[in-house]
Amino acid sequence: MEKTAFPRRFLAEDFTASSLESIEAIYLDLLDRDIDDQKSLLDWCREWSEIDAVLAEEGARRYVDHTCYTSDEAINARYMEWIEKIRPGLKKIMFDMDRKFIASAALDSLPAEEFGTWVKSVRNSVELFREANIPLQTEVAKLDAEYDKVTGAMTIEFDGETRTLPFMGRILEETDRDRREAAFRAIWERFGQDNEAMQDIFDKQLELRHQMALNAGFDNFRTLRFRQLERFDYGPAECMQFHDSIEKVILPLVKERAAKRRESLGVEKLRPWDSSVDPKGRSPLRPLDGGTPLVDGCSQIFGQVHPDLAKMFSLLIDGDLLDLDSRKNKAPGGYQYNFEEIRVPFIFMNAAGKQGDVQTLLHEGGHAFHSIESRHHELIANRGAPIEFCEVASMAMELLGAPHLDVFYKDPDQITRARIEHLEGVISLFPWVAMIDSFQHWLYTNPGHSREDRTTTWLGIMDRFSTNEMDWSGFEHVRANRWLRQSHLFGVPFYYIEYAIAQLGALQVWRNHRKDPEGAIQSYRAGLALGNTRSLPQLYEGAGIRFDFSQEMLEDLIGMVREEIDSLESSSC
Repeated sequence: MEKTAFPRRFLAEDFTASSLESIEAIYLDLLDRDIDDQKSLLDWCREWSEIDAVLAEEGARRYVDHTCYTSDEAINARYMEWIEKIRPGLKKIMFDMDRKFIASAALDSLPAEEFGTWVKSVRNSVELFREANIPLQTEVAKLDAEYDKVTGAMTIEFDGETRTLPFMGRILEETDRDRREAAFRAIWERFGQDNEAMQDIFDKQLELRHQMALNAGFDNFRTLRFRQLERFDYGPAECMQFHDSIEKVILPLVKERAAKRRESLGVEKLRPWDSSVDPKGRSPLRPLDGGTPLVDGCSQIFGQVHPDLAKMFSLLIDGDLLDLDSRKNKAPGGYQYNFEEIRVPFIFMNAAGKQGDVQTLLHEGGHAFHSIESRHHELIANRGAPIEFCEVASMAMELLGAPHLDVFYKDPDQITRARIEHLEGVISLFPWVAMIDSFQHWLYTNPGHSREDRTTTWLGIMDRFSTNEMDWSGFEHVRANRWLRQSHLFGVPFYYIEYAIAQLGALQVWRNHRKDPEGAIQSYRAGLALGNTRSLPQLYEGAGIRFDFSQEMLEDLIGMVREEIDSLESSSC
């Protein structure tokens, strides 16, 4: 998308958010304005939003570059300047902007549909702001960048070649069990080399976050973080209830699938390197072996779900807004990030030629569509959404795209396999989310705990949400440290329960689509187009679904998944 598609209305075209001084001058000018009548306040808000968008894009580009090239010193210096100097230097000014906004005599005259959610958010931010937390937030961000650097540098010598961790995932799908074990050992031996460094990073982050909570007048970081995440529609108690429901409803099905895998593999016990291989001994699914590139294939899938989706995806292709391949010195994982001024999304991932890469690009594509559908909102605050709804956009796209995998596979059996694997992944997601979320609740309500206590608690949580089919003997140290590979714990604490909540929303979109494909897509897109102008339950309602993660909803939707897996397995016999 050309930059002129959303031209600046207030800032000079040659202005760049490249230094603290230049940005400060713009905000200080706004702080001097009179905004006590509706027109002046509206104009002021729109100018503020434009400045925020320019600033957000500058920060986004520096972050993207940092994750794409973790060892580039110049790139890292620019990113560290952002998190050490520019962002902290502006936090007090941002607070002053927020205070000036909510103190305006004309605040109540603003249109509620456009400003209601934003006003609620700003009031919350003002209540939580503590100047003493600015340097602590900076230190936490620097530690997260250090975690990215540590994990991005991890490579493994295997088969006489230097391999990245994502690539090693391919080996874990191969049928040779001894080779899978060798790959598993190599992965965790390499990961173990940096165990102490990652534990040190996390210890420091825990201490800093607890101090932030105390500074803000809270007993623990969990309470502060729930407010920061604007979880106005549920709290810790509902999360705990959800964990219980997952244990009651999902774990029996996970155990059933694990037992079936063990029987199909013909082994006495599953080992950690048996989770990704095809249980019937078939060769790994390799979607790119058919000759269709990942980007082209997913573009075709999006077009089959709805022609407009392929058109939206072409914005990313034409705009060079994709960095998909795994390589050395690239941060792990995948994400979609908005460039807020030009209002286009960027997708980052670590593709290694696996079926999971297709799922990841469909997932991040769903986030990208959300960004594009909501970019018509003038205010930057209205172009986001709660994470619990953002993940509906992405997870639903995985489910909607699954019937069109013939783009990559000509053999119907391979398509069926891929779909079963995906649905098994949907099921297994819930216990893992419950583990990570339970762990975080304990971490932050037990400040000052020892590493030994942390490990004991983690293992207890794993015992609660795991099957008894997996034999970890000889690899107890790996099991005790699996959480270290979950980057959310370092960079975005408490951002994880959203995946399970949103999966229930996505399953509802899929259920609607099975009954009325066109109507479901229209509702899905209508919900995405609302941006952040509604409450979380209202966003779900706008997409034709319900914000409901009760045990009853879980039972209903997982029953549908079970039936679909049974049907697919019957068709492949």
